[in-house]
Amino acid sequence: MRVGFGVLGPVVAWDTDADGRAIALKGPRHRAVLARLIVARRRVVPVSRLVEDLWTAPPPGAVGAVRTFVAALRRALEPDRPPRAPARLLVTEGPGYALRADADAVDAWRFEQDVAAAATLPPDGALPRLEEALGRWRGPAYAEFADEGWARGERSRLAELRLHAVERQAEARLALGRAAEAVPDLEAHLAEHPWREGAWRALALALYRTGRQGDALAVLRRARTLLVEQLGLDPGPELRRLESDILAQAPHLAPATARGGGAAQVWADAAAAYDRTVASGARTRLESTVGLLRDLSMTGGGGLLTARRQRVAAVAAAEELGDPELTARVIGAYDVPAIWTRLDDPEQAATIVAAAERTLAALAAGPGAPDDGLPGVEPPDHGEPSGQTPDQESTDHEAPGHEAPHHREPDHTAPDHKPTGHRTPDPGTSEPEATGRWASGREAVGRGSSAPGGDGRGAPGHSTSGRGTAGEAATRHDAIRARLLATVAVESRGGHSGRGRQAARQAEEIARRLDDPALLAFALNGVFMQSFDRAGLAPRRDATGAELIALSARHGLVAFEVLGHLIRLQARSALADFASADRHAAAAERLGERHERPLVKVFTEWYRALRLAATGRADEAEAAYRDAATRLDGAGMPGLERGLLPLALLCLRVGRGRPAPTDPELDWGPYAPWARPLVLLARDRRAEAAAALRTVPEPPRDLLLEALWCLTGRAAIALGDRETMARARTALAPAAAELAGAGSGLLTLGPVSRHLADLGG
Repeated sequence: MRVGFGVLGPVVAWDTDADGRAIALKGPRHRAVLARLIVARRRVVPVSRLVEDLWTAPPPGAVGAVRTFVAALRRALEPDRPPRAPARLLVTEGPGYALRADADAVDAWRFEQDVAAAATLPPDGALPRLEEALGRWRGPAYAEFADEGWARGERSRLAELRLHAVERQAEARLALGRAAEAVPDLEAHLAEHPWREGAWRALALALYRTGRQGDALAVLRRARTLLVEQLGLDPGPELRRLESDILAQAPHLAPATARGGGAAQVWADAAAAYDRTVASGARTRLESTVGLLRDLSMTGGGGLLTARRQRVAAVAAAEELGDPELTARVIGAYDVPAIWTRLDDPEQAATIVAAAERTLAALAAGPGAPDDGLPGVEPPDHGEPSGQTPDQESTDHEAPGHEAPHHREPDHTAPDHKPTGHRTPDPGTSEPEATGRWASGREAVGRGSSAPGGDGRGAPGHSTSGRGTAGEAATRHDAIRARLLATVAVESRGGHSGRGRQAARQAEEIARRLDDPALLAFALNGVFMQSFDRAGLAPRRDATGAELIALSARHGLVAFEVLGHLIRLQARSALADFASADRHAAAAERLGERHERPLVKVFTEWYRALRLAATGRADEAEAAYRDAATRLDGAGMPGLERGLLPLALLCLRVGRGRPAPTDPELDWGPYAPWARPLVLLARDRRAEAAAALRTVPEPPRDLLLEALWCLTGRAAIALGDRETMARARTALAPAAAELAGAGSGLLTLGPVSRHLADLGG
């Protein structure tokens, strides 16, 4: 169960996985304990402090009562926790308790994140963030604890931030030419807070821009009267200047000069026309909604979180209509590029995968299905690529000492389709030959398949000249099917099942056969996500990234071009080719800035911290990691955020031969099993460390595979556990030419070869 908490009003909790079902929190003391822990923001609050905050004159059994309150809260917040299992949410640490809620689990925290993000955005981006932020308020913050000293400072801070957000929202509306919408909110705002000069100015300007010049002047005079008569203050220079400008009808006050006003008007007119023209129950609304969600997901953290939540609702709504093709289009249209291999929301991803599999089965059983059987047939496995990877840029080269062994050429064929010859370049071939063969394949893929408008995102399944109606239907059916398979591949990343790899191969084969570049880009994203079945596969991913860049640049697929650069940044880092990685980081940032993709810098700033670590500048790297971690707050990527900073700092220490950090407040997130033995060793608790090492699971098949195996190996070396050393050595051997963990683009433990030597390899 995922729990959400509300303090912007009465203190409440709800089950986010059960449509917001309220969780009973019992009496006021229970809610007070919860509220006090939320105020502490994940820090430990000693029991003695809780006693002082809950009672003016604590009774004799106050400490026991607090423990009873905590036990009751735990039962309410984690009802499925087995007896005697450690709490995950409301934890005991040292002398007290802490609430380890996720960054997006508390409405007040999300409100702050949205307001902070809005301050960095232009008006058209800031307005929806502010509207969403203000919509979280249900009343005064910590409403039932208004008289408590421990809540007073937090309540005042949040109230002031809310006033600022209301005024910033009005400014954004004015900048977007929506002055009429700003008037009623500002009037209500000033009725409660009449001393806010900025709000008076915004209201007067809004009235002026709606053609109410007299009302605008009356507002400014009312503001002057209040300030002079009740506070003895003259209006500030901005209010005085605005009054003069209104009297002179200054040209700069006209809404046409406002930034973004024209674009906002076009949006408003188009949206209004859509609402008038398309019936509320029309199926096309679902498909339009998914297109909006796709774009929203790339606007930043708040947009990404909202898009993920609404995506599941859109798929459920499509399934209710009983039309498999519609459901397939709704699922497959959300082809949002994914670079991180740990899921942000495993339950949501599982829901999407299950819906995609149901839809694949329904399509296979329905009319017009191809004769190749159900989508679960396993095609032959890809071969392993060789170590040397071509780089588009002539200056790229392999770092000395990082050559990987040769393997056979990849085979992209499946038993139910003919091979097309359009392959990712064989990394073992010399660069000119590989590039030439690969380029000719791209030419074939690109012929006549660019989508209208240059964004490469037209309707899936381009018709092929000479085909009749039946052929076009089969092409459309295959394209829809490929998008579902690519979705399965992307959303099942990091697992040990072979289904994701199978789906990726099938999607890629279909996309190449159909000569559909947008579909191929999505399929290659799935191929990338499923390229972690063993260590040492950075060259294979580098080839995938190179193809994505060339394909996307040719067909205007900006989001996938960014993805290709980030994939190559990771792969070249793994191969210690930081000159190339630098170029891909810069290219990704240029595209991100030009096309308003704020999340790109999350990855490039972490990369620069990794680069410092890999080049021996550990102290600078630690400071850079801490700075980069601040970008994760509100980024909407909990699968990336949780535990990443402690893991990066642990890798820095291990790389320098130093013990693990032992701060009890560190949140290791999903990496706790691999960190625990080293942390226990640092605390000189060898027996517990040995027991913990015996329970360490095999690392997930993701970007941190090599790093987690190295951590396991270091603990095994320290404890003399030869069996685990042998397992780590076997797992890491294929990556002997790489830097451990650097393939993540985030952190590293140095050359894998050094760890292999210490492991006896």
